[in-house]
Amino acid sequence: MATASEVAARFEELYGYAPDGVWSAPGRVNLIGEYTDFNEGFVMPLALPHTAVAAVARRTDGILRLHSADIDAPLAELRVDELTPLSDGGWAAYPAGVVWALRDAGHPVTGADLHLASTVPTGAGLSSSAALEVVTALALDELFGLGLTRPELAVLAQRAENAFVGVPCGVMDQTASACCAEGHALHLDCRDLSLRQVPFDLAAEGLRLLVVDTRVKHALGDGAYAERRAGCEAGARALGVSHLRDIPYEELPAALERLPDDKVRRYVRHVVSDNHRVAQVIGLLDAGDVRAIGPVLTEGHASLRDDLRISCPELDLVVSTANAAGALGARMTGGGFGGSVIVLVESGDTDAVTEAVLGASAEAGHTAPRVFPAVASAGARREK
Repeated sequence: MATASEVAARFEELYGYAPDGVWSAPGRVNLIGEYTDFNEGFVMPLALPHTAVAAVARRTDGILRLHSADIDAPLAELRVDELTPLSDGGWAAYPAGVVWALRDAGHPVTGADLHLASTVPTGAGLSSSAALEVVTALALDELFGLGLTRPELAVLAQRAENAFVGVPCGVMDQTASACCAEGHALHLDCRDLSLRQVPFDLAAEGLRLLVVDTRVKHALGDGAYAERRAGCEAGARALGVSHLRDIPYEELPAALERLPDDKVRRYVRHVVSDNHRVAQVIGLLDAGDVRAIGPVLTEGHASLRDDLRISCPELDLVVSTANAAGALGARMTGGGFGGSVIVLVESGDTDAVTEAVLGASAEAGHTAPRVFPAVASAGARREK
């Protein structure tokens, strides 16, 4: 993991002078509430220890220079007044999109030099892109004295991904990266962006939350996110509400009877029931019954697999194997068709569950997963 000092030193090698500062923003894992954010529902992510780190200096000449330690590509040089949404910018589109979104919102960003390095696994459903966006937004906010709040930074970072990069994501990933607190999960209302920090100290309970990165990404996922978003919006229109968040869980059976399209019906059932699962988890954590959230996680996976249909054999095998080996619960997390699974385990069962998952994946001929603990960590911050 590159330290702030190392990233700053590399910046100086690249640009010939010292940066104005170094910032970091974490990836996230979502405990519960999947595909609910763009339905103005509820989510419950926590920040990971893995971060994107950016050394940044302010410019006043309209030039934006970008370099990544993680991509084999030359330094990119752009003009801030020529940034164009939906142009093919590769990795640089994420920080460049933030500059565009800030300027489009009327903020006087006049250029910058950036060097970025990230330890957030890419393609694992852990929000590596949101970490890049948020660390860029936080640095520019401070360097240009914009005075934006963390939720405002998250919304601008989301706009960069939606309008500039062209990914129709909700606001959860960016808000988690910007706003999470160490030792807490973030209960976020995606309608009004109100948030609550919920204590989530698993170690004190003798528990661990493992992330199993399957290291696979299926092409079937291409366009699937946008298709499901469109299906959810069609369901909301058919039910006469602005967003599926407005369908109470108690009224779900009656609502489903009004939907003739089976696919839309499945999507609606998942979103409304997953919003309910977020409420269940909040209630259990508030009551101090942390272990009881395990079955809710597993129930959430079944919904993602059967109703939303975004799972895949690798994810399903990890979930079933972990539960059979003694886990309290498990589910896929993120956009699906690959990526990661979260597994709630007793601390003493960590090795046995990990070995079972690795063994089953090997026996099935799958790519060997990467397994690591998810420790609720701090959100975006200045490092030096």
